[in-house]
Amino acid sequence: MTKLLTKGLATLGALAIAGMMTAPATQAGEAEIALLTSYIGDWRGEGRLSGGNRGEPFRCRLNINKGNQARINYAGRCSLVDMNLSVSGTIAYNDQTRRYEAAMSSNAGFTGMAMGRQQGDRISFDLREQQRDRAGSDVRIGSRILLDGEAITVDFEVEFNNSGEVLTASVPFRK
Repeated sequence: MTKLLTKGLATLGALAIAGMMTAPATQAGEAEIALLTSYIGDWRGEGRLSGGNRGEPFRCRLNINKGNQARINYAGRCSLVDMNLSVSGTIAYNDQTRRYEAAMSSNAGFTGMAMGRQQGDRISFDLREQQRDRAGSDVRIGSRILLDGEAITVDFEVEFNNSGEVLTASVPFRK
């Protein structure tokens, strides 16, 4: 069961935080740059991986810094009992599409991109993908990343199509 939880956390974390990466941005306005840079800093969060026969607690940290042009770069790590997951990526505002975009990659072999929706000072990224894990099994991945003022929240879900097993987690981050 620990193997399934480990595999699930790697899949979840990689694609959940994946919602926070982007393609190159064009010239963004001052308001968009100010909103992005308000998230620069060191963030920490804790969550519980639920599903399977039992849940497992885990801890995450996320470092966000200023990137080139109107971007922020991030690097994150989550620790479970017997594994670590690393992700990195970029978030930017694209003037052509008038949207925030995020792109990511992980040490679990997953990459992803998501478009952000802005409502006031909140930006949310939703990622829904069908991929294969390292063992070649089909998985359905869903994640939502919410940048909201003084908080970042990452919610994610992975369904292993072969078994029907569903793993979920929510991680609230604070500076």
